[in-house]
Amino acid sequence: MLDRKPATDRQAKATGPLQGIRVIDLTTTILGPLATQTLGDMGADIIKIESPIGDLNRQIGPAPHPGMAAFFANVNRNKRSVVLDLKQPAALDALMRLIDTADVFVHGMRPKAAERLGIDYAAVSRRNPAIVYGSASGYRHDGPRANLPAYDDIIQGECGLAGLVGRTADEPRYIPTVIADKFTGHMLASAIAMALLSRERTGKGQEVHVPMFETMLSFLLVEHLWTRAFDDGQGTLGYTRLLTRHRRPYATRDGYICIMANTDAHWKALLAALDIPEASTDPRFSTLEARSRNVDEIYSIIAARIAHYGTAELRARLDAGDVPAGAMNTLEELMDDPYLKDTGFFHRYEHPGVGPMMTTAVPVYFSETPATIRTPPPTLGQHTREVLAEAGLSAGDIDAATTDSWRTR
Repeated sequence: MLDRKPATDRQAKATGPLQGIRVIDLTTTILGPLATQTLGDMGADIIKIESPIGDLNRQIGPAPHPGMAAFFANVNRNKRSVVLDLKQPAALDALMRLIDTADVFVHGMRPKAAERLGIDYAAVSRRNPAIVYGSASGYRHDGPRANLPAYDDIIQGECGLAGLVGRTADEPRYIPTVIADKFTGHMLASAIAMALLSRERTGKGQEVHVPMFETMLSFLLVEHLWTRAFDDGQGTLGYTRLLTRHRRPYATRDGYICIMANTDAHWKALLAALDIPEASTDPRFSTLEARSRNVDEIYSIIAARIAHYGTAELRARLDAGDVPAGAMNTLEELMDDPYLKDTGFFHRYEHPGVGPMMTTAVPVYFSETPATIRTPPPTLGQHTREVLAEAGLSAGDIDAATTDSWRTR
């Protein structure tokens, strides 16, 4: 947990289930940095290798300090930054020296790019056979699309997500968050942790690759495979309840409320709270199967009734009936949400050279190995000499590995 005391690289001892694991991180933008930040939050030592110009996200969003934009800060805590121009032989050799000390190596390059740099799995595993080599790219690394570029917007469209949104709106739309990057990033972190567990049992490292396209498609088809799950080739795709235009936050007299009645008991209590208990005996709505067939009708009925109530009044009625519900929040309202204040979700701290900053808590609870936020996002190259010295490089070796890198900045 961060506080207002000045942050230093060693001010807090790492805890967490990955304490003692070292990760060499060559990722940029969102997917990879989120994956490695997750590993860092869990106690791993993350060595972020950056080019002389740095991670692109250092420049995206508001930046009160050069190279420390909001987008970068949100996915790069608990890391140390090392600048190496890997096109320079001495810098590539320094990277290999770091790989010798590592448990995990992660990048987000396309396979051909990694191979050109000499950091593909074959090269890295020859250097360190026990390493867990993690990567993520747009498509399977052994398929025909392996070396095509891909970003979140592309994958949202290709995997069907934008089209699904279009079935409930006037046209296809991306959802307003980089969900493909973020979900795939969490999958990459999980896969790396599983590979570490396997290594613990077998002593063998391995390659882990997570493709964005297939990962997002499998994510969407959990519910939307629908009758095609029975593989007769004739079924329909798309979970009907999620695709009705009436599935949305419902307008009250003074705001919006979100309701998710699922069981028959939920529906009976909801309809009673809306003063239409007779609807619970209507054959169209009396069972889960019947409601699924008539979802548009029942959702339109409750939407019309909800408009007669104030949000607080209706929430009290629904809580009394144990109906799952919540008021709709804006992002601005969440900044002052009493529940989030009580649980300490927002952490404020002082970043040296940047000033006051805020980050979010680690949401996962461990009773014995708690995750920690130990260090702020690093400035570019902040730990270059420190980390290379830890790997056993002499002062002369460090000079040779970094001189060309810094000259090209």
